[in-house]
Amino acid sequence: MQRFNTLLKNPELNVLHMRTQETQAAQKIWNTIAPDNLAKFSRASSIKNKQLNVYADNSVVAAKIKLLLPSLLIQLQKQVCEVTAIRVKVQVKSSPQLKRKTPRKLTPAAVSSLKELSEKLTGTALGDALDRLYKTAD
Repeated sequence: MQRFNTLLKNPELNVLHMRTQETQAAQKIWNTIAPDNLAKFSRASSIKNKQLNVYADNSVVAAKIKLLLPSLLIQLQKQVCEVTAIRVKVQVKSSPQLKRKTPRKLTPAAVSSLKELSEKLTGTALGDALDRLYKTAD
């Protein structure tokens, strides 16, 4: 138990803990002033030098936040925050890989219908397209 208590007194961990508290406080303020649709796609990181730093998930969200800056600053002042500017940065989140779609296969009846129709429309662009389609489905 002695080792664990000395670990908690580590100055590097104290700095990290302070930084986490600052970020949580900034995020709480951001969640109260930002519209819900923007708060979902953005995060506040800190308040330094009377400036609130906000990270947006994409450029569209960042542009919308920049359009709302005057009203957001007024709301911050009403909350008695000493913030005079909001700095918006884009920080794209990595997205999970999409599942590969399994190709669908045509039923034998559908393939024969396509073949019949392509034979009826021989010599036309649609007939040629249907011919290629039923041949790849076979």
